[in-house]
Amino acid sequence: MTESPAARYVWAAARLALGWVFAWAFLDKLFGWGYATPADKAWIDGNSPTEGFLANSPKGPFADFYTGIAGAAWADWLFMIGLAGIGAALILGIGMRIAAAAGALLLVMMWTAVLPPENNPFMDDHLIYAILLVGLALVSAGDTLGLGRWWSNTRLAKRLPFLK
Repeated sequence: MTESPAARYVWAAARLALGWVFAWAFLDKLFGWGYATPADKAWIDGNSPTEGFLANSPKGPFADFYTGIAGAAWADWLFMIGLAGIGAALILGIGMRIAAAAGALLLVMMWTAVLPPENNPFMDDHLIYAILLVGLALVSAGDTLGLGRWWSNTRLAKRLPFLK
């Protein structure tokens, strides 16, 4: 199915769209552009990108874990590096394997923060995005409208295949 040009372009569009979701989350939290993050809560102004949500929203079996790390500098840095790195990798089409693994882990953690989901016994958009990330890596979605093919032929990616 991914041999057809139409399928390759659909997967590429999904990759770019999901990459933008991650990149936008990073940019909005960094600069406080007023979408999910108010201007007075920007990370660049010294605020924590994890504190508001993790201190107030977690529920379910993992609530104590997430409230315990709310606002921790290491959690802020890991979260923001993850958002930026996953977003950049998806948009560029490089490092799809590691981006899929890291993104799926981040999304599953976000899902576990609010168990059970509000509108379904277990399924929500975080799990769907995690599945989509794995699918994008499996079909080499970075090769179409991206730098994936070039990246796969670099000495680094050949030496460390998990970076493809």
